[in-house]
Amino acid sequence: MAANDVLTRDQIDAELAVLPDWRFRLGGLAAALKCPSSAAALELFAAIGALAQEANHHPDVDWRYDTLFVVLTSHDAGSKVTARDASLAKAISAAARQAGAVAHPELLRRVEIAMDTADFAAVAPVWASALGFKEGEPDDLRDPSGRLPTLWFQQTETPNPNRFHLDIHVPASEAQGVLAAVEAAGATLDHANAPAFVIATDAQGNRLCICTEEGRDA
Repeated sequence: MAANDVLTRDQIDAELAVLPDWRFRLGGLAAALKCPSSAAALELFAAIGALAQEANHHPDVDWRYDTLFVVLTSHDAGSKVTARDASLAKAISAAARQAGAVAHPELLRRVEIAMDTADFAAVAPVWASALGFKEGEPDDLRDPSGRLPTLWFQQTETPNPNRFHLDIHVPASEAQGVLAAVEAAGATLDHANAPAFVIATDAQGNRLCICTEEGRDA
């Protein structure tokens, strides 16, 4: 397999079996690496930068005090996961161990904003112009810099009256704990589409979805 070949979901799962620090999130490999101190996090950040330069393959890294949030995709392969991503993930995990960092997959939550619509094409240009977003997948708009949540258009002939909801993407390993906490906080849960997503409705009728990558194409 060539380094830039897109991995299938089965191949991604096989790679994740030997990458315990990493999870598959919204089409990429993601890790949250908590370091002993802010200074240690900066040192790990520099080490990741050096590994990226050596591999000529650059992840998205978000530094938050003592924790680094790292996402790996191959932009030249349509922002999909390739063998290069898996290889760099292994190298980053090795550097993290040397830095005393510990993976915290429970911190890996990413948000999509979802809009119910019966006609995606009729409204998407307005939102793309306002947000400065570009088309990603056929039914979503994405921030080219990766800073802001994706806007996903849920095609439906019967749009929900409130139109907007949040999709909260969590690792499958953490989903049950998140769902239990949401239910304990007062939401009602609809498991009809589990494990891909569970619809939570609050006491005032507002909806959100707790999503995992299960049931979605890689």
